[in-house]
Amino acid sequence: MALTDVKARNVKPGEKQVKLSDSDGMYLLVTPAGGKCWRLKYRYGGKEKVLALGTYPEVSLAEARARKDVARRQLAAGVDPNAVKKAQKAAFADKTANSFEVVAREWHTKYTPTWTSGYADMLMRRLVQNVFPSIGACPIEDIKAPDVLKVLRRVESRGALETAHRIQIMCGQIFRYAVATGRAERDPTGDLKGALPPRRKKHHAAITEPKQVAELLRAIDGYQGTFPVKCALQLAPLAFVRPGELRNAEWSEIDFDNEQWNIPAERMKMKESHIVPLAAQAVTILKELQALTGGSRYLFPSGRSFHRPMSNNAVNAALRRLGFDKDEMTGHGFRAMARTILDEVLQVRPDFIEHQLAHAVKDPNGRAYNRTAHLAERKKMMQLWADYLEGLKVGAKVLPFKTGAA
Repeated sequence: MALTDVKARNVKPGEKQVKLSDSDGMYLLVTPAGGKCWRLKYRYGGKEKVLALGTYPEVSLAEARARKDVARRQLAAGVDPNAVKKAQKAAFADKTANSFEVVAREWHTKYTPTWTSGYADMLMRRLVQNVFPSIGACPIEDIKAPDVLKVLRRVESRGALETAHRIQIMCGQIFRYAVATGRAERDPTGDLKGALPPRRKKHHAAITEPKQVAELLRAIDGYQGTFPVKCALQLAPLAFVRPGELRNAEWSEIDFDNEQWNIPAERMKMKESHIVPLAAQAVTILKELQALTGGSRYLFPSGRSFHRPMSNNAVNAALRRLGFDKDEMTGHGFRAMARTILDEVLQVRPDFIEHQLAHAVKDPNGRAYNRTAHLAERKKMMQLWADYLEGLKVGAKVLPFKTGAA
C-alpha cells in the first residue's frame, strides 16, 4: 500500500533501519537515530542505484513524490538522476564561490594597496553594513538593477543620500571587476541612472565639521601619490590660499627668515600683493619639500617638467584618489574650512580672517587695508590654526561650534 502522511509522521525508529515503501521504487528510510529520509531506488546502465530525495518533514510526502516523478522522466530520457543532481550541486557551488561578497572582497583586496588605510576601511565598512546583508550571498551574475536599488533606497531612507550615491558607485566598480574577470556579463548599476534623487550640488564643496576635518587630515598624511602633491595637500589647509595661488607658488616667494610667503600682486585675484604667515608646521613641510624641488622655480612642479607648475587639477584629483568626491571636498574648500572653524570654533576676529583670505576689507573710512594690516595678529592666528589642525589629527578633544557667541 502507498504511504500516507500519517504513517510517515507516526513511524517510530527501531534497532535497525526501517523502510516504508510508497510506489515506483520510492520509500521512506527511518534510521535508528530517528532520521527520516526519502529515497528512490532505480536501475541505470544495468546497475541498481539510490537517489536521495530529501528528509521528512522538511520535504513532504507530496513533494517527495513530485521529485520522484522528475527523476523518472529523466530516466525515461536516458539521463541518470544522480548525475543531474551532482551537476546541479556543482553549479550551485560555482555560484556560491562567485557571490557578490566573495567578488567584492577580492576587488577590495586587489585595490587596497592603492588606497589609504582609512579609505580602505571605510569602503569595507560600507559594504559590510549596507550591502552584504542584502545581496552578499547572491551569485553576482544573478543580481539585477532592482536588487541593488533596494540596497540604495534602504540607505537613502536613513537620510544618507550622499552615502547611497557613493555605494552605487562602489557597487558599479565591483560589478565591472566581475565582468573583467569573467564572473558577470554586465554592470546592472548603469540601469539605475536617475533612480535616486540627485545630490545637492555645492559650489566649492568643503568639509567644515571638525571630526570630518580630522579624517581628511589623516587621509592626506597617508597619501600614496607623489611627494610634491602630498606636500601641496598638507600645505593647503595651513595656508588656505586659492588653488591657483598654491599650485603656482615659487621658491623666490618663500621667506624662511621671517616665516612668511609673499605672493606678488600679479598672481592674486584682487591684484594686491599678499602675505601668508607660515606656522611652524608649514615651515617644516616646505623645508622637506625644498630638498626635492628646490632646484625648480616652483614649489610644486609638474610631474613632467620642473619648468612648469603642477596641473590645476592635481589637488582635486588627489582628493578624489583619497575618496573625497567633488561634492564633498575641493581644493578651494580649504578656504571655507578655515573661515568657518576660525570664526565659529576658535572665535578669531572676522576681519583677521578676511584679511588672511585676501578678501577686500576696508577701514572705517572706506579705504582698503594694506598688505601688512594686522600682520602680527594674523601670524598668531595662523599658528593657532595650525596647532588646532594638528590636535584634530592626533585625536584631541573636538571643540564645539559656538555660532552666535559674542
